[in-house]
Amino acid sequence: MNIPDLPNHHALAVLLITVFALYLFRREDIPLETSSLAVIAILCLMFALFPFYSEGIHFEPSSLFFGFGHEALVTVCSLMIIGHGIVRTGALEPIGRYLAKLWKISPAFSLLLTLILAGGLSAFINNTPVVVLLLPILISVSIRTKTDSSPMLLPMGLATLVGGMATTIGTSTNLLVVSIAKNMGAIEFGLFDFIVPALIASFVAVIYLWLVAPKLLPKRTPSMPDTSPRLFSAYLNINEESDVKDKTIVEIIKLTDGQLKIESIQRGANYRNIMALPDTVIVEGDRLKVHDYPDRLKEFETVLGASLFSGLHKVDDEHPLKADKQTLAEIVIIAGSGIEGKTLQQVNFIRKYRISVVALHRAGKAMEIGRNSIGNTRLKIGDVLLVQGEIEQIDLLKSKQGLLIIDGAESLPQTSKAPIALGTLLAVVVFSALGILPIEISSICGVLILLMTKCLNWQEASSALSTQVILIVAASLALGAAMMTTGGAEYIAQVFVAVSYGLPPGGVLASLMLLLAILTNIVSNNAAAVIGTPIAISVASQLNLSPEPFILAVLFGANLSYATPMAYKTNLLVMNAGGYQFSDFMRVGIPLILLMWVTLSFLLNWLYL
Repeated sequence: MNIPDLPNHHALAVLLITVFALYLFRREDIPLETSSLAVIAILCLMFALFPFYSEGIHFEPSSLFFGFGHEALVTVCSLMIIGHGIVRTGALEPIGRYLAKLWKISPAFSLLLTLILAGGLSAFINNTPVVVLLLPILISVSIRTKTDSSPMLLPMGLATLVGGMATTIGTSTNLLVVSIAKNMGAIEFGLFDFIVPALIASFVAVIYLWLVAPKLLPKRTPSMPDTSPRLFSAYLNINEESDVKDKTIVEIIKLTDGQLKIESIQRGANYRNIMALPDTVIVEGDRLKVHDYPDRLKEFETVLGASLFSGLHKVDDEHPLKADKQTLAEIVIIAGSGIEGKTLQQVNFIRKYRISVVALHRAGKAMEIGRNSIGNTRLKIGDVLLVQGEIEQIDLLKSKQGLLIIDGAESLPQTSKAPIALGTLLAVVVFSALGILPIEISSICGVLILLMTKCLNWQEASSALSTQVILIVAASLALGAAMMTTGGAEYIAQVFVAVSYGLPPGGVLASLMLLLAILTNIVSNNAAAVIGTPIAISVASQLNLSPEPFILAVLFGANLSYATPMAYKTNLLVMNAGGYQFSDFMRVGIPLILLMWVTLSFLLNWLYL
């Protein structure tokens, strides 16, 4: 085994930056947007301070910004907006309703149909809206039929990842790999160019997810059962013997250690409402409107020497507290919500939506924080909020982009715009598949149609965009360009070929895919793709073979994000919704990775080598 000599200083620096980028992308305490921007800035500074010449031509640092105007980024953003249009108009809701009805007739057949539906939709729509659509349906079915949701949710989530491999627009990873390959002059892929191996492998995966995976999963309790404590509105009546009459609001709150929150004060025979200002003096006969947990309300009654009322009745055994017209719902924070990385207080969440936050769950477990501290806790993608409010408010909340309502809300209302949204998506796919228009042009035209027909407004369209995605794509393209220009990718390829010396081309291809499969479950799939694609092209060049199968090995390998919850954002959604543990993903995901790796390696070797 002959290990090649070290490359030039610029190539070594780029490789070190790549390793550093992987480290940053893996850090949970650093926003992905910050990490991506840092990678771009470091690369630009390096090439600005230490100029690089390739065959006498100066490499311009400003060229690293071209990713922000790249057709891959335009396509990704356009498809994100179109996907949001599909969800916003409720275009897929009829499918959900029919699926729920069918589940009552034949659960086994319904699970198979769900897996096929999840995979099929994910080939053309971003995975997240598909999971957003199906999660509430499956959870609702499990609640109605009193069956375990564990065998349903995780297989469905993995099916969306499997289906996303089928087309160039299935995932942002696919678009990234295809775009890098095109930029490097290796090959230009059409929309359905690799659908044959993807479909065959998907068939194998669906059979496994249908028949085997449910048997591997233990019964799990959903992250938040409906027995969680509820908030109640009540009145504290200030009696003659009350200790707090003639005291100010500030003094009264101090007696409760700052726990009491007075919404309003009702005073006089007509119970007119007056504002609860800090210096307002409480007099005998006042009714303080409060909103809190039952144990807290009873505590306030004792501390203040007041009488607790619910409506017109004093709270007692015959007239207990009731949360009329109130429902509990679980809200999952997903990418693009505008809430991730912020606190509820910063976004004015409670006042904006007029709902109460009962609990915060992270990684399937209630966080050990006080109830008053929830509003000051910085939220992460995958966090689950248990909220309580009127049904109308929950329905309003469900219509907002980036908030997944798992339980407690009815289905999205249908709109007359649904056929337009579906027709637009179909037109984008058909025009691209037939070669009439490039996907970047057909997709941006699709966005224009949705805006002109008022399926979406500009605010909704902009909310569909993810800063994370934009910056990770731009950073990935910049890093890929730097690796190829300096020879860093070629050096890694030479090392890879040397290590795999003696293996046939099919063995090298399988090894490359396995490497990417491992990498994508540790770092982001986009990061794995941007590292793997230049390497694949260089490996193919050194073996004097077509780059197509090696690029596909990277594309498929980077999509095998099955074994860890953090490997893909939809995994986090499923984990929280189903109460899964880390080990559940490994138990189901590792066999699926091995199965897909063997299947795809054979298919690529058979079809392309």
